[in-house]
Amino acid sequence: MFDPREKIALFIDGANLYATSRSLGFDIDYRKLLACFQKRGYLLRAYYYTALVEDQEYSSIRPLIDWLDYNGYKVVTKPAKEFTDATGRRKIKGNMDIELTVDALELADVVDHYVIFSGDGDFRTLVEALQRRGRKVSIVSTMASQPPMISDELRRQADHFVDLMTLKSEVGREQTVRRPEPAHTDDEEDDD
Repeated sequence: MFDPREKIALFIDGANLYATSRSLGFDIDYRKLLACFQKRGYLLRAYYYTALVEDQEYSSIRPLIDWLDYNGYKVVTKPAKEFTDATGRRKIKGNMDIELTVDALELADVVDHYVIFSGDGDFRTLVEALQRRGRKVSIVSTMASQPPMISDELRRQADHFVDLMTLKSEVGREQTVRRPEPAHTDDEEDDD
C-alpha cells in the first residue's frame, strides 16, 4: 500500500481522530504517529486541523496544539463558533473541512500519497479530485466502532482504507484522564 519512494502528507481532522480513537479505547501518541509514517515513505508534511474556543481562559487542547506545533506538525486552527440550539443547549461548532481541502489541493503537484485521518463523508469529493490528479489517497478511520466512524462513500472512494484499530500498537497509548473533546465538527453547513 505504501511505496518507500512516495512523498506522503498527513491531513488530520483533529476532532474526528480524537472521537475515533476514543471510541476504540485508546489515545493517539502523536510522536509515534509521525514515526509510523516516516518509515513508510518520505513524510513531506503532517497537518493537524482543529477549531479553538477563543474566549476560554484555558483550553484543554492548548498543550496538545503547542506540542504539535513544536514537534513536526503544521497546526491549522480557527476560532470555534458558539451558539444555542433550538432546545436551548449550548453548542460549539468548528468545521475545518474547507481549510483541509484547500491545503490538500495546493500540494497536489508535490505529494504522491495523501493520508487523511477522518471518516467524514464530506471529504469524498476531495479524494476524487486528488485521484483525478493521479494521487493516491488513504483514509484512516474505523469500522470497529458502533456505529462505524467512516462514511461508506468515503471508504469506497479511497484507494486504501486503514482501520485505526490496526495502527493501535504503532500509534496508540493508554487513555489518560479524559479531557474535553476538541470543538466538534457538526455536519451542519457553515453560513459564512
